[in-house]
Amino acid sequence: MEFTGSVEIMFLDFIIRVYSFMGWPGVVFLMAIETVAVPLPSELVMLLAGWLLIQDKGGSLWMVPVAGFYGALGSLLGSLVFYWASLHGGRRILLRYGKYVLISKGELDKAEAWFDKYGERAVFVGRLLPVVRSFISIPAGLARMNLWRFSLYTFAGSFIWSLILAYAGFILGENWVDLRAALQPFELFILFFLVAGAAWLLYSRIKSVRNQDKRYDSEHTTTSDSSDE
Repeated sequence: MEFTGSVEIMFLDFIIRVYSFMGWPGVVFLMAIETVAVPLPSELVMLLAGWLLIQDKGGSLWMVPVAGFYGALGSLLGSLVFYWASLHGGRRILLRYGKYVLISKGELDKAEAWFDKYGERAVFVGRLLPVVRSFISIPAGLARMNLWRFSLYTFAGSFIWSLILAYAGFILGENWVDLRAALQPFELFILFFLVAGAAWLLYSRIKSVRNQDKRYDSEHTTTSDSSDE
């Protein structure tokens, strides 16, 4: 399916180009970088996979599990990055460099608390939750969770997530074309607001992480001083 027009919608254009160039390996690539806290929605990645790589090519419903497999494989590869960094680098490395991938100290504490509360099954459930899915690998690595169990739970949860989204994309299919046709006259305005919105969200996210880190340092400094007394 070809998209025409002078200006392509940013995220759609990027994903479509990746799929055109790489095919199914593109799903692995996109889901892997999405898992490593890159602001690329997995919902969009898998919805378009169900449409562009299956329905639009005349594929059958039986190809949807294939999309789920590739999506889960990409999520697993991306998750192993955080798992490995947490396992071998420990909390100290994450506290020092986490801010560069927009992970605050407060979020790290919350992820650890969630893992402590629900145990290893948190890895499986976490893969089904839009926000948690990007960070649940961290406490698993810090807890030195068995690699094979981590991989199994991560793949299983990611497969279900990817399968549902790919199926939705397969069913919706050409509705994406209708949506784009309606939006085409407004592409310049949409692109402007997308870029401006993304810039604002990135700025807000960086500011939020810095503020959370400052509060975290202040609270722990106060606690440390009190214990010394």
